[in-house]
Amino acid sequence: QVQLVESGGGLVQPGGSLRLSCAASGSSFSLYDMGWHLQAPGKQREWVAGINRDGTTNYADSVKGRFTISRDNAKNTAYLQMNSLKPEDTAVYYCNAVKRLGKFSQYWGQGTQVTVSS
Repeated sequence: QVQLVESGGGLVQPGGSLRLSCAASGSSFSLYDMGWHLQAPGKQREWVAGINRDGTTNYADSVKGRFTISRDNAKNTAYLQMNSLKPEDTAVYYCNAVKRLGKFSQYWGQGTQVTVSS
């Protein structure tokens, strides 16, 4: 059982930056692959970025070169650094944790709102 809590969202101007955090508790953080997804109003949730147990990262084409996912296993926390933000980045951002070893498990946070507007 894993509990995830996102923070760091808010209102920023186009071209600005935000750093989202995902704090995990209840289990061994290092056993999980971590990811960030977004959901814009009226649309389905979509994948943004992921970081595996070994630190390997992957990004959606729309955010490559602008966003950076990272993790700190000692702090049980994953991060999403968002730079050069665009209005189309506006969405609720969700953290998730996935365990692929042994019994498959997946958990989601409650989401944090990011609004990019002038």
